Parts: sequence; structure tokens; C-alpha cells
Amino acid sequence: MAAGERVDVVVVGAGHNGLIAACYLARAGRQVVVLEQLDRPGGGARTEETVPGYRFDLHSVAHNIINMTDIPAELDLAGAGLVYQQMDPFSIAVHADGRRVRFFRDVEATVDSIAETSPEEARAYRAFLDQAVPVVRTILPAVRGDVSLRELPRRLANLARALRPGPLGAVRDVLGPYESLLVRRLPSDLTRGPVAAFAAHAGVGPSTPGGALYAFWQAAYHLFGQWHAQGGAQGLTNALVRRATSLGVEVRCSAPAARIEAPGGRVRAVVTEGGERLACAAVVTAVDPKVALLELLDPPLAGSAGTDLAAARRSNVVQAVVHVATTALPAYPDARPGDWNGLQSYVDRLDDLTSAWHQAQAGRLPDPLPLYAFTTSALDERLAPPGHHTVYVACPAAPASVEGGWPTRRHELVRRCLDTMEERAPGFGAAVKGVAAHTPDVMAAVARWPGAHPMHLDIALDQLGPLRPTRALGDHRTPVTGLYVSGAGTNPAGGIAGTPGRATARALLSDEARAPRTRR
Repeated sequence: MAAGERVDVVVVGAGHNGLIAACYLARAGRQVVVLEQLDRPGGGARTEETVPGYRFDLHSVAHNIINMTDIPAELDLAGAGLVYQQMDPFSIAVHADGRRVRFFRDVEATVDSIAETSPEEARAYRAFLDQAVPVVRTILPAVRGDVSLRELPRRLANLARALRPGPLGAVRDVLGPYESLLVRRLPSDLTRGPVAAFAAHAGVGPSTPGGALYAFWQAAYHLFGQWHAQGGAQGLTNALVRRATSLGVEVRCSAPAARIEAPGGRVRAVVTEGGERLACAAVVTAVDPKVALLELLDPPLAGSAGTDLAAARRSNVVQAVVHVATTALPAYPDARPGDWNGLQSYVDRLDDLTSAWHQAQAGRLPDPLPLYAFTTSALDERLAPPGHHTVYVACPAAPASVEGGWPTRRHELVRRCLDTMEERAPGFGAAVKGVAAHTPDVMAAVARWPGAHPMHLDIALDQLGPLRPTRALGDHRTPVTGLYVSGAGTNPAGGIAGTPGRATARALLSDEARAPRTRR
């Protein structure tokens, strides 16, 4: 495309939401160019050879929400090469004292696993799911991006079931932190710890008001499963790029946007750091909304809309990851086939996770260190040499800014992760062939995430759904004509969902249909 040529839409950011928005817009006949600041597309859905010969996901590992939507089918991502494998059991609790709980997609199999240690706990977990399932089904249409009136009767029926134990108690459970919810609903840390570990995987702390939704989300894994994209998270990105390209989208990498020109409150062009000016009728930003609207937008978003966005929060608690290349899977005592399929939780106590969150928020490296692992090479031989494996060890409560700085603390994190692995899987150290630490400072530099925050903003109750990133921007529209916001920092939430990308494309197309403009 010649420099200076006008296009219909410029998408800023080639993460999965930006690519999905581009696909839907191109499918509707729009000429779309995607600008990506990095040398490869994918954002948080990238898989790299961080240890020579071993491929690790940089951030996203297990895909849940996008497989609850019809986005993969609508875009025929299978036809573009995307293959998902179910991770079942989706989680296993590897307690230090030798106890094990396996969380299968099948509820009865999970209850039976818990009952091997505690029949009482098994009954409590079943009762917890009885409460959680209607909560999940009530919010599911919003998560899927399906807010049509035809879903209203079903949502009201699920809401009634969610409120059946008592409206005030149910409201308290949903609006409260998951720390309190789990103490009320589950008898001990046999299940509290691993359920909390999965809730923390969403980036929400145990004492965060409204965080109970992420513990209730445990039911979603039973309802819809948890999935690994063959080839790693990059498998999703590669399929989206193939589909976008087949629809005529041009994806330009190493092309960071320098500014979005919007004189007089209307989008006119995007200018890259290299000086190229792309005149356009519309812009979709699929990057941090604060960066997009307060830094790239020229002039920046002003008035109450700009003030509200500036006030949107991201905490100091993020994820730190250690990639470990090995000659064998972790040798858990009394392991069973399938134990390496999903998340392997090493969170023994709910209180430990709560304490870790507070320590990380204060800039300290938590002690004890809450950890979980994924060993997706057990499902996907593409990720490691024959007979070898990848072990992705994650701390969900790491400080973005740590006392002493990450360059001086990185070795400590690696050592403590490996010590924990050795404790849970004796002999693990002898199998280690290489290690790469993907700490928050590295994430911030590699992915260019402010504050190393993959969700861009906290997903607290007041920054969720139509309130994300702010109430005024919750429908993906902005006060600037032709400018739309998408990505992890927009409605409904972060994670591998795709719904923000599709919803943004729909908003843009709907606006064009209501007020068609002559393209110049």
C-alpha cells in the first residue's frame, strides 16, 4: 500500500482482540490495516523459544472464555489451522503434605476425587457448584458479548436460581471477596487453596471486593472445560493472522503508532513512529486505553471522560513467570495419568495467598510464594524436543515494582520457584536443562505493558463489564467521532475472550449504518 493512501479503518495493536476486530471489519467489506509495535503479532498470546529448543507461552496458557463464544466458528479459525485440546483434569492440587485433589470437567469425577480425602469436603464442593453454576450462567451472555433480548428470559431464570438460597446472602456472596466466600462455603484448605489459585489466575486478590465472581467462575471450567491451543497460545494468533490476511487485512509489525490525529473531535489519521501517515475514517485501539486516549490521541481525551479514564486503576500486583526446560515432567508422588494436563496448584492455604497479595501490593516479594504450574508439553509435543518438557511456573501475586528492583531479585525468584518444585516433585532439579525468568520488568519491556499489567487495568467490580474502562467508554465508543476502544482494558474484561474485539467491530459498523459518511 502506498504511503499516505487512505484506508477505511486502522487498528492499533495486533493482540487477539485487535486481530478479531480487524477480521469482522474486513468481513464486512472494510479496508483494514493493523499496526503492531512489536516485531510479531499476538500481545499476551505469544509463544517463544525462551530456552533454546523449548517453546513457552509468554503469558496466556489456558484458553477458557473464547471457547464459550461462537467467535472461533464465525471466523472459521479451525479452517485457519487452530486446533484446541481439552485440558482434563483442568486442575490438580499438589499439596505439600501429599494430599491430592483432581478437578475434572466432570463434576462427579471431581467430587469422587475430593471424597478420597474428605467426604465432607466433597459434599461442600458439590453444594458450592450448585450455587456457582447459576451465577456463571447469569453473567455468561455478557461475557460472550451476547446481550440480545432473546437471552433475557434465560438470564432471569438463572438469576432466580442464583438468588434461591436467599437474596441478601446471595448478593453478599457475589459482591464480597472470594476469601470470605470460600471460608463460608468450603470446610478447609484442601479445596480452598486450589480454587483460590484458579481465581487468582484472573489477576484478582482474595480480599478484593467483588472478587467472589472469580471463585464462582470455577463452575465455568466444569461447564465448558479448559483448552490448550496446539503450538501454544501462538496457535490462536497464527490462525487469526491467517484469517485476517485471507480477508484482505494488512498486518504491519514493528510499526508503532506515534499519534492518532483527531482535530475537531473527529479521527483523521494515524501516524507511525516511522513517520508514515495513514488517513482513515475510523480507528480501533486495541492497546491499553490509557495509552491510547491519553497519550496517543492528539489532542488527548479531555473533560470528564478524560478525568475518569485517568482515574482508572491498576495495582502493583501482577504475574511473574519462570520457564523451566526439563528432561521429564515433575515427578509428583502417587501421580496418575493426566495429572500434568492442566493447572497444578501449589497453594496450600488460602491465607498464604491473601498474605502474598498484600505483600506484593507493598512491593515485597511474597513469602511464602504462591505458585502454580502448567506443563502443556504433556499435551503438545511441538513445544519441546522428543522426550523433553516445558514447565511454566507462575506466581500470580508478584510485585510489578519490587524492593531492590527485579534485576537484583530475579535470581531469588527463580531459586524459590525451583525449590518449591523440588519439594512437590522430588528429583525435579536433576531434570532441569535450562531456565528463563519472565519477570514483570521483562513483561513490561517485551510486551510494552505499562506496569507489566496484561489486563491493562484491574478487573475490580467497578472496572468490569460496561464500567470498563469507564462508564462513558463501556460501549467501546469514545467522544471522538470514528475512534473506538478495544482490548483487555475494555468491556467486558481481560483474558483470552475475543468479545471486546468483536463488540468493537459491531459498534463501529452499527454507527456507520446509522450515519453513513462519504469516504474521502
